[in-house]
Amino acid sequence: MSLNVTRNNSSVQNLGGGVSRRILSYSENLMPVEVSFETGSIGEIHSHPHIQCTVILSGKFKFNVDGEEVIVSEGDSLTFEADQKHGTICLEKGVLLDIFTPMRKDFIK
Repeated sequence: MSLNVTRNNSSVQNLGGGVSRRILSYSENLMPVEVSFETGSIGEIHSHPHIQCTVILSGKFKFNVDGEEVIVSEGDSLTFEADQKHGTICLEKGVLLDIFTPMRKDFIK
């Protein structure tokens, strides 16, 4: 199973609360996802069995990682281990590139 798309032919999924998601491509072992946030929007604290790398493409975010807060902005990146609790508050409108391994089957409808 794999999907290779261009940005123009991939659809944006509105997650509510000023957050939207665009799956860029995927295979069984890898999935890059673009996540857009409006200022003040929240990515609730959660965990999942996937390893995740987040690259801040634009904006400014305050992440909570296992109870510790870190502020990141364009060019910064974070890695979350499987089942590690994390969440964010968008301080300045921005876009994240989340890369998951293995792919997030729960994101595919």
